[in-house]
Amino acid sequence: MQIPAIIPAKTALLVMHYQTDILALFPSVAPTLLGNTRKLCDAARANGVSVYFAKFHFSPGYREVSPLNKNGQGVKKLGLFVEDQISPELGRRADEPIIIAHRASVFFGTDLQVRLSAQGIDTLIMVGIASTGVMLSSVAYGSDADFRLFTVKDCCYDPDQVVHDHLFSTAFESRTTVLSLADALALLA
Repeated sequence: MQIPAIIPAKTALLVMHYQTDILALFPSVAPTLLGNTRKLCDAARANGVSVYFAKFHFSPGYREVSPLNKNGQGVKKLGLFVEDQISPELGRRADEPIIIAHRASVFFGTDLQVRLSAQGIDTLIMVGIASTGVMLSSVAYGSDADFRLFTVKDCCYDPDQVVHDHLFSTAFESRTTVLSLADALALLA
């Protein structure tokens, strides 16, 4: 596969929902995901690619959750995503923005697209948990917004492995350039 080159100044790594409450739900895979994604973050930083973090977050009482939103009601029942933080294992720097999202898509109801546009960013390398949530919603929006997209399968996770694999071979493959971690590290070298 011929991987198109990137222009680092016009590229951002978007690390989505790599936060303590979410990783605590998946303790058997968290160390591998965090290790892979830390390598990706460090490679991006070393090569002039901006790193953005997106956090699924709610205020106490979940005022942002509509009674009409089925997914939101499930989140509310979990009682999570109020006081957690970006996973410290990723080494987030003070100048790396955190986008606060109240929905699965990191674009919906946030200023992410404006921030990216203001920085001249037209290419996104996207990773996140879960593939059926933040990845699916955000990849669809990013594609519709005309960003050039890359996804790194080794830095994404979904508890339903069959659906995860299917998304990467269908919906993500048709909208993004799907990379392994090794491919992504080579792209950033």
